This record gives sequence, C-alpha cells and structure tokens, in this order.
Amino acid sequence: MAGQWIDIAAKDGGTFKGYLALPASGSGPGILLLQEIFGVNKSMREVADHYAEEGYVVLAPDLFWRMEPGIELGYTEADFGKAMGYYQRFDANQSIKDAADALKVLRARPECKGKVGALGFCLGGKLAYLVAARTDVDCAVSYYGVGIEADLGEAGDVKCPVVFHFAELDRFAPPEARAQVEAAFKGRPEIEFYLYPGCDHAFAAPERASFNKPATLMAHTRSIAAFRKALGPHYDLSALWDRHTELEFATRSAEQTMTTMVAEPYVNHIPTMTGGVGYRDLLRFYKNHFIPKTPQDTKLVPISRTIGSDRIVDEMLFCFTHDIEIDWMLPGVPPTGKYVEIPLVAIVRFRGDKLYNEHIYWDQASVLVQIGLLDPKKLPVAGVETAKKLVDESLPSNTLMARWSESAGK
Repeated sequence: MAGQWIDIAAKDGGTFKGYLALPASGSGPGILLLQEIFGVNKSMREVADHYAEEGYVVLAPDLFWRMEPGIELGYTEADFGKAMGYYQRFDANQSIKDAADALKVLRARPECKGKVGALGFCLGGKLAYLVAARTDVDCAVSYYGVGIEADLGEAGDVKCPVVFHFAELDRFAPPEARAQVEAAFKGRPEIEFYLYPGCDHAFAAPERASFNKPATLMAHTRSIAAFRKALGPHYDLSALWDRHTELEFATRSAEQTMTTMVAEPYVNHIPTMTGGVGYRDLLRFYKNHFIPKTPQDTKLVPISRTIGSDRIVDEMLFCFTHDIEIDWMLPGVPPTGKYVEIPLVAIVRFRGDKLYNEHIYWDQASVLVQIGLLDPKKLPVAGVETAKKLVDESLPSNTLMARWSESAGK
C-alpha cells in the first residue's frame, strides 16, 4: 500500500510536506502520525501504511521542515548523532502549531470521515501528549515519549483519552519521569498507562536492536483498542471469521478463502508448524494441503467466542473421521478410519476488515491417542476424554494423576 506526499500550509506562511496513507476502502477516521527524531523516514511511512491497513486515513507531517525539509535518517550511529543534533535545535512549541495545521488539513480531506486521533513515537510520543493538550484531537497514543514530565502543567488541558506506552529499561523515560506522568493523571480512567518489562526505548521499531516483537504486538493491540473505541471504524469481526471458515470448510475454495485475508497473511498450526507465510505460500498450503486434505465429515462445534478490538479467540470441538491423510494435522500418517474429537482454539488477528493471521492450537497427543498411535497407559495423555470434559465439567478430573487419591481428606 503506497502513500503520497501532500502539501500542508503553515498558518504563519510557507508550506511543508506530509505523508498521506489511505485505507483500501478509500476513507475512514484520521490519525495524525508524529515522527521520531529521524524524520518521516521509511520506518515512519511504514507505520502510516500499517495504520491505513487498519482502516485509517493517516497523515505524517514533516515537523523538521523549518530546520531542513525532507530529513530522512536511518538508525546507524552516525544517523543517531545527526538526529540528536536536530533534536537539540527543535522547537517543540512551534511544531505543535505545525501539527495543528496538519490536523486541520487532515480533517478537511474528503477521505477523512469522522474523528481524528494522534499517534507518536519517541519525540512524537511527547508531541502526541502536547497535541492532546493543545488541539481538538479525539484520542492520542504515545510510545515511549521523551520529556513529557517537563510539560505536565498542561495535563489538565487534556480532554480526550490517551494511552501511554513506556519501556521498563528506557533511560530516556526513566522510572521517576514515568511516575510523574502517572501522578499527573491519577484518578482519570480514560488515561491508560502500560509498562513493558525488560524492554528498552524504541521497542516497537523493527529496524532497531531494541525491537521486542511480543511487546510490540501487545502495544499495538492496546493502541488499536483505544482508537477503535474513540474513533472507529467498527468491523463485525465475528461475521468476517464466519465467512472465512465457511469458504474453507463448506465452499472449499482456496482462492475465495484468500479474498478474506490481507495481501500478505500467515497461518500457523502450532502443534505441527504447518501453514504458510505470505500470499503465495498460504494459497499453496490452502489449495494443496489443507482444504483437499481435510476430511469431508469435519464438523466444528462452537464452545465460546471472545471478540477483541483486533482479534477473535474461538474455542471449539474439532470433529472428523481420519479417512484421508491429513497433511496439516497428521502429515505422513495413513488413514486409520478412526473418529476423532478434540478441543481446538483459534486465535485470529485482523487488520481492518481482513484476516491477518491465525494461530491454531490443539492437543496433538489426544489426536494420536484416538487414532491408535500413542498408548495412554504409558504416558500422562488422554484421548477423546479431553473433548468430552470440555462440554461436561461434571466428568471426573485428575484421572491421569495417580497421587490424587493420596490427598483425599487432607
């Protein structure tokens, strides 16, 4: 998804550039993306493209333009030195005026429908806070903002929800600074604080050594939850997932199944590490190793469904007769003709109105017991009993635990 550079008129004269990224739908709520000290570089543009894929109209203004237009730095030691030089000359107060001009342009765009939020990283993390205090944005998200504690006199001017993401090991936002920020917003439930243990500054930047993927994923979900709640757009994730599974198990069309997913999705069946990463591999997997290699009598029995801001967790019974070699679940195992019932959990993540990835979990030992390849008398494993107990909690517990009887009466 490629964005474009547009011109932004400054209130005091002159123009500067901003990178505009649009969602596939062509319109949506707005996000004002506020840069790091490295300029609106490739990394920032990728963030803009990512949030456009989530359904937002994103504008990232060049806030260094008064010093030098079009600054784009990488993350080498030399680039970091240059970035710090720009940071030391940076006029934060003037930049908020420029950000307000960009915000006005964003709101006026025909593609921007409804409310607008602010999102910033590092320097931009502080600017997101100041934009929340000085403009009419409807929501703000700050990633490891530097120096926020110096401007907490404006905390009372913040009237919208704000999410602060901080890293435990961040020397640029140390514990005492974080404590001051939290204290300034005490008693305000619409202001959220999240600390990421073991993480350092810029943990959400894939190009940097401090990148931490688990923390980045968690922070993104929290950010999306805040934006969805304050701005929208709101998607029927349950219906989208139901349509996807219908195309897999009823229509049985690999090509149609792929239309429900983003351009480069992935699927991972955790117990067997089967699936695919990227459109071509996943289509190949669905077309040759999943859809035609799933038994015709396969039945999904829903048990529970939890719907979040950007994902669904589905708990179900997966039932089938092993009358075909199931490449994705039992690769290399000839059909046994055995009937199998197992609990299965699908964690499905979305970007906007498309599926982005699936993590599928089941108990492979239970499958192997039920088709006769694993002896439950020799190992602490169970067969169909795991499925039966999922729907009937009155069935006995601890049957695999020989010492259970020893604690009777204790």
